Amino acid sequence: MLGERIKRARVAAGLNQRELAEAAGVSAMAISKYERGENTPSSTVLLALAKALEVRTEYFFRETAMELEEIEFRKHPELPEKTKHRVLADAHEQLERWAELDHVMPGSWATTFQAPSELPQHVNSYDEVEGVAEKVREAWHLGFDPIPDLVETVEAHGITVLMSKYAEAKTFDGLAGTMNGHSVVVVGAELPGDRQRFTLAHELGHLMLKGRLSENLSEEDACHRFAGAFLVPKRAVLRALGKSRQWLEPQELWLLKRTYGLSMGAWTFRARDLGIINQSTMSQLWQLLKLNGWDKREPDPQYPKEKSRRFKRYVYRALAENIIGESKAAELLSISVSALHAERQLERAGDNNQ
Repeated sequence: MLGERIKRARVAAGLNQRELAEAAGVSAMAISKYERGENTPSSTVLLALAKALEVRTEYFFRETAMELEEIEFRKHPELPEKTKHRVLADAHEQLERWAELDHVMPGSWATTFQAPSELPQHVNSYDEVEGVAEKVREAWHLGFDPIPDLVETVEAHGITVLMSKYAEAKTFDGLAGTMNGHSVVVVGAELPGDRQRFTLAHELGHLMLKGRLSENLSEEDACHRFAGAFLVPKRAVLRALGKSRQWLEPQELWLLKRTYGLSMGAWTFRARDLGIINQSTMSQLWQLLKLNGWDKREPDPQYPKEKSRRFKRYVYRALAENIIGESKAAELLSISVSALHAERQLERAGDNNQ
């Protein structure tokens, strides 16, 4: 078990055995034997490994082993295998902490995802996808206004959101899976907020549309349509843009992005999909976006990043109710006890993403 923990932490850190050996001051052969369970590291070596891998020593002795199932990465042509392994290892580690918290504080992870019963059994067109998104909003009592905290909204309905620092912005969008019946979505912690939100809404689309789409529809395209419609429903788009336009001003798109958390580029798709602009106008807009480099990075300031705070709230609740002590709380939050002290005194607000 100890060897598997060392290997998993090494993969999450993006290190090979030789690199970890150099960082910890041991031989690569020693690392290999530790991971295979042939040798056990001394307490001194274990401390060096923890420092090199940026984990607390308690991590190595955690008995809970979580495995994601039904894993689906958002398709990206440049996503390297190393990044996949790092993101998955990080997700497993975060899920283990969730499960451990739920063990000491039953009910903290009780909610499970269920699609609203009002959704249609069969979806035969992309326009009908719009209707699914609106029904979800209605079932969740969201109205037609912007959703200020998307992570909090989806977590309240049984979807565990993990923010991974290893998800590289240029090559990773997100992944979804299940663990012990829980729906899990992993999003890059360093992605711009609008991209995080679209990824979350896209993965929500997969959950809502699963088993409902006719064979002539692309699931990815349908989930893109769902994401746009969920973040900015048709009524809100028409209210903002009108029924027919010959052009959309970049400043207008930027201001709408600030209001709804949907990227400038995605707004052009919403306008095209709803017949507000034609394909020719959309092509011209995208030429302008590309000319300014806004197809890769939209103008600053970037939309604020989303945060997952649910896990941290429950840890501090368990601490406040004397269910756990400071050492356990620090371990669950994956921070030092001194950092926990600072957070408890609000000397630092605590911006780690759990």
